[in-house]
Amino acid sequence: MTVVDWVALLLAFLLLSTWQLLLSRRTRPRNLPPGPRALPIIGHLHLLRQPLHHSLTELSRRHGPILYLRFGCRPVLVLSDPSAVEECYTSNDLVFANRPRMINTKYVHYDNTTLAAAPYGPHWQNLRRVTAVHLFSTSNISSFAAARNEDVRAMLQQLFREGEDVGSCFRKVQIRSHLKELVFDMIMRMISGKSCHGKIREDEAEGERLRLMGEEILRFTSVSTLEDFLPAFGWVSGVKKRLLGLRRRMDKMFQGMIDARRHPEAKQGKAKMGIIDILLRLQDVEGEPYTDEFIKGVIQVLVTGGTDSTSGAMEWAMALLLNHPEAMEKVRAEVDAVVGRDRLVESSDLPNLPYLHGVIKETLRLYPPGPLLLPHESSAECTVGGYCVPPGTMLLVNAYAIQRDPTLWRAPEEFRPERFAGGDVEGYKLIPFGAGRRGCPGKGHAMSLIALAVGSLVQCFEWERVGEEKVDMSEREGTAMPMARPLEALCRPRGNTCSVLSEP
Repeated sequence: MTVVDWVALLLAFLLLSTWQLLLSRRTRPRNLPPGPRALPIIGHLHLLRQPLHHSLTELSRRHGPILYLRFGCRPVLVLSDPSAVEECYTSNDLVFANRPRMINTKYVHYDNTTLAAAPYGPHWQNLRRVTAVHLFSTSNISSFAAARNEDVRAMLQQLFREGEDVGSCFRKVQIRSHLKELVFDMIMRMISGKSCHGKIREDEAEGERLRLMGEEILRFTSVSTLEDFLPAFGWVSGVKKRLLGLRRRMDKMFQGMIDARRHPEAKQGKAKMGIIDILLRLQDVEGEPYTDEFIKGVIQVLVTGGTDSTSGAMEWAMALLLNHPEAMEKVRAEVDAVVGRDRLVESSDLPNLPYLHGVIKETLRLYPPGPLLLPHESSAECTVGGYCVPPGTMLLVNAYAIQRDPTLWRAPEEFRPERFAGGDVEGYKLIPFGAGRRGCPGKGHAMSLIALAVGSLVQCFEWERVGEEKVDMSEREGTAMPMARPLEALCRPRGNTCSVLSEP
């Protein structure tokens, strides 16, 4: 930057600071929630560190569970109190039904028109209806049971074949790659009706390209940009140019997938109906609003919304079981008692495996796939916990802090699946999938797939840690709170399961 650029930047900073100070004095409500003192222009951005949920947890410990911050020009309400969260998702659910407009959602979420980013209204309601009816209804989740069984079996057989050369000896495997492939294959079935796993791989190249595109989208959307909070600095960031490039590549790929399913010959063969086929039929019958861009938005949300969060939950669960072998033995004993060892766990067995479900819930409590739930934004002034919340306030619910709060949970840092023996936890103490009208619509499907995968891995293989040390449970930056290092473990097939897994 030249000297002139720096002088212009300094003048813009001073003018914006003066304007913000005058505006805050004129519009500041009387009874805002508590919070630390803010600096001009940047607000509380200087107090934030990565991972953000840890930083916000520490601020809430100092200033209270209902916390008012300012990220640059954006007012932010941070909640780590279940009753305040319940208030937002019940009596104030409509007020907080919008999403904040961000730079990455503008370009990657088709001008904020996808299910994840669209403002509340008729368009969003139609998106929600389409996904609820055609993807995540109770009947559809049940109809996907056979596909889940098939994909999990394919993953198990791949693990088995990779270890055939060492026989009954333990061998080291990286678990993350197998889990990611499993989850992505399930998402491909939803999108196009095609499978991409192991022997049943029908279009490996397309699946790999889509997987890589999903990872690139997540890299761009997992963090906010400076321009979201300090718009005056956007012209020096170069973020828009990179997002436009990603948008063009993403759009080209998704359009190619739609065009491939639009041709009559695409409907032949083994592929079943995917969401693209369903939406193309609606497009033929009703036209608007089922445009190609509408369909591409649905594809984008499916690719990015469930891959890392679901596979990450499986990876954390396996890491916890490796660090607590007594819990792994309880899971194995339960599966053996209910299923036996002559066949694999199936989706229909899951309701009869309460301890396994306890393991999954405890994993989601300790390592939620979204430690900070997707942000909401208030459309009008409202009251939360007795405090006034202005319109245009971003809502961040710190699920991580709530689910590890020692006033809400006994021994919150310990892994205790038994705490869920009595069934579901009441209230808003456990909210890994969000709540209210914008809660995750794929919760039921994700829970079924996670439980089936973890239960099957424990049933079919013996697992041990690599070395004497416990598995490193450090986190890496990212919206889905991934493990810092890909999980590796030693495994070998269990007795009778060898004959089951060797079958075609």
